Formats: sequence, structure tokens, C-alpha cells
Amino acid sequence: MGYGMSRMEEEYSEHEDQNNGGSNSQVNNEFLNTHNDIFHMTQIRSGPSESLRKSIGTSKDVISTTRLLSGREINSSGNGKFSSVDRVFLLGRYLPVDGPEIVDRMDSRAYVSQFSADGSLFVAGFQGSHIRIYDVDKGWKVHRDIHARSLRWTISDASLSPDQQFLVYSSLAPIIHIVNVGTAAKQSYANITDIHDGLDFSQHEDVRYTFGIFSVKFSSDGRELVAGSNDDSIYVYDLVANKLTLRLPAHHSDVNTVAFADETGHLIYSGSDDNLCKVWDRRCLSTEEPAGVLTGHLHGITHIDSRGDGRCFISNGKDQAIKMWDIRKMTSNADSYEDRTSNWDYRYSRYPQQYKQLKHPHDQSIATYRGHSVLRTLIRCYFSPAYSTGQKYIYTGSYDSSVCIYDVVSGSQVAKLKGYHQLAIRDCSWHPFVPMLVSSSWDGRVAKWSRSSCQQEETTDLD
Repeated sequence: MGYGMSRMEEEYSEHEDQNNGGSNSQVNNEFLNTHNDIFHMTQIRSGPSESLRKSIGTSKDVISTTRLLSGREINSSGNGKFSSVDRVFLLGRYLPVDGPEIVDRMDSRAYVSQFSADGSLFVAGFQGSHIRIYDVDKGWKVHRDIHARSLRWTISDASLSPDQQFLVYSSLAPIIHIVNVGTAAKQSYANITDIHDGLDFSQHEDVRYTFGIFSVKFSSDGRELVAGSNDDSIYVYDLVANKLTLRLPAHHSDVNTVAFADETGHLIYSGSDDNLCKVWDRRCLSTEEPAGVLTGHLHGITHIDSRGDGRCFISNGKDQAIKMWDIRKMTSNADSYEDRTSNWDYRYSRYPQQYKQLKHPHDQSIATYRGHSVLRTLIRCYFSPAYSTGQKYIYTGSYDSSVCIYDVVSGSQVAKLKGYHQLAIRDCSWHPFVPMLVSSSWDGRVAKWSRSSCQQEETTDLD
């Protein structure tokens, strides 16, 4: 199950130890033997370009920001501007580690939060029925305050449509609500100021009992929704036709997370408490079998984020690890093995020390990232933005009240944002264009981390 059962005031006072067994040296040794082209492409995208090196006359790995800007001003490259690779090389060195500044504080847990695709809006969903949309460009003023309808336990997920006109939200119920957020009204009460249309996912001939939805996402064209539920299934809803078009009995336990693989919408990734990640090709579902299965997590998957290339994604797991996957390594079936960790329940106790050294004997992942803690709730992980970082980092919330940032290629933890939140950080979001990250915690606080100054700037090549 993906939710804790105690009230906030009965929360654990004892957090996961900071040193939770995830040795960076062990991670780095694993990466030294990695030759997947995903890592090679990440290095290329994060620059600097060869033309930049030649234009400023250096072959050093460390190039100061001052020298980069000077080269652009005198047009030493002949392009008159930074290429996308050089832009990433410059912006990617500024991690959002300063602060934080408080954005908002509510009297209930924050469960979900995300920037819009253009960075102008920020959405945060709270257990106490509120979903707030903030106008980032207007001093983080509350643009919409949505009061959720028919809430069960908490807001489990929320997603903005690509055109930012509609928001869908789910709870532990089979109905997903959709709200028009493009109107001028600030307050949104169901059936009072706004119609919160209910999309009933239980209206399928195979559904025999009620269920809850853990994950919901818009397709890139905004015409469909994909959802994962605790009846072990994946659902697809056609918003244009206003009907449920697909139900897949996808896993043998709760489907905690789903994601479209790329803009085509053909491939769907899913992750479950059965410890498996699966890939589904909607063009060939006549047998209701996945296109492939990826094995490696020792415990349930809490979240999946796609790289957007239809090939690579990452997953967060209750085994206290993020794993990166290349679907070209998937198999038709999961390899069986004796699960020696099945008696542990992440809702009630720390991760046993002896489990931290275990590895799945048939691990198909191409990399593993450790150093954060995944307890009590479905903590989420993401690739950093393509525009400003070239997706060279992975970041995640953590039960120990921190945000961890990892280098994709080296596997090392490059930053840990801590010391402000008092309870678990279930979700966090990196601004798509600037070095800014927002963390949302069970302490009810939404906080903004940024990089306002050039700290520890390298100037060795200025002479």
C-alpha cells in the first residue's frame, strides 16, 4: 500500500539515519564498468562543446563562467550565442542549493507538487483537500485554490494538462476529477464555483470492487489520461470521447506509478508493489501481455520518471534505491528468485541494515543510486530538466526530510538539501529553465531552493 495510517501529530520522531548504507564509492565502482550509450549521450549533452573549447583556447575540463561569458560577448565561436550544449554546460553547474525561502505552509501534509511545463505555474496538493496553484511569475501568489471533491485519505496525484487549462486530481477512490483552471476565479469549490467533473474509472465490465488511484498523468497531446491503481491495473481514459478505453490487469499488486514513455503515447511504463517495472506497447495489446519486464528492485516501486526518449526511465523503490533502466534490456518474463525480504513493511519500520547489501540476482538495471530513504509513503524521483542541465542529474525527496541530487554518470550524490523540513519530503520539482527547486513536505511546508550567487567559482583559467 502507498499510504501511512497515522495522523501528522503521531508521526515518527525518529528519522532514517543519514548514513543509510549507500556508499558513493560502491556506486562509482559500478559506474566505472558502465558502457551504455545513455551515459555517453548525457556526457555529450552536458558539454562543453568542442567548438567552445577551441574558441576560448583551452582543453581543460574546468572552464570558468567568466571566460564563457567573455567568449560569447566577443563572439569567439562565430555563432553569436551559446549552443544548447554550452548553455547546459553553464547552467548545469549551478545547483539549487541556496535557501530555502518559504512559499506556503498548510496545516496538512503536502503529497504532490509540480511545475508546469513552462515554469509559470506550480501545483501543490495537500492531504487536507486543498490543491493550490501558484503563479510563479507574480511572486508566487495563489492563482487557484481548489477544494477537492469526494476526497479519500489524501490527494494521491495531480497533473496539469499540457495547455495548462485543466487539472486532474486523484485520491484513493476510482473517480478522477478534472477542473478547468484557466478561468479567472481564484477559489474553486466543487459544484459551487466550479464543476469538478468526475471521470469514473470503475465503469468497466471487469471491475468487481472499489479501488483507489495512486498515479495519473496526461498524455503529451492532452487527449488522454493514464492511471495506476490498487486493483493491480492500468487504466487509459479518452478525454475527447469521454470514456474509459483500456483496463489492463498489469501486475500482481498495487500499481503505484505510471508514465507515458514519450510524446507518441504508444509506450507506457508501470511500477508496482510486486517489485517489477513493466513496459506496455498499446499497438499490440491483444494478449494483454507487456512488451517487456524489468527486474532488479527488491521491494515495491514508488515512482517512475521517463527520460522522454522512449528508451530510458528511472524508478524509486522501497529498497531505498533509484534504478535506471534501458528498455532494450527488458525480457519477456520476470526471472524468479527467492525473496528473502518479504516480511519487511516500509510503513512501520526502518529498512533493515542487513538488506542494504543485497542485490537482485537477475538485476537488469543499468545503474543504481543510493543515499536517500523511502519510507511510509510513495516518494518520487525525477531527471533534472533537459533545457538547463541536459538531464545530467537525478533528484528525489526522502523520508529523512531532505532532497538528494545525484550525478547520472558518476552516480555520486552531489548535493543534499536538508535542515529546513521537519518531516518526509514526498515530492519535489526542479524548474524547467532556471536553477530553482521546490520541496513539499509532510510538515505542510512548500519551500523554494535556488542558486542566486556564484559560489566556489573556478577561476584558474582567467589569467
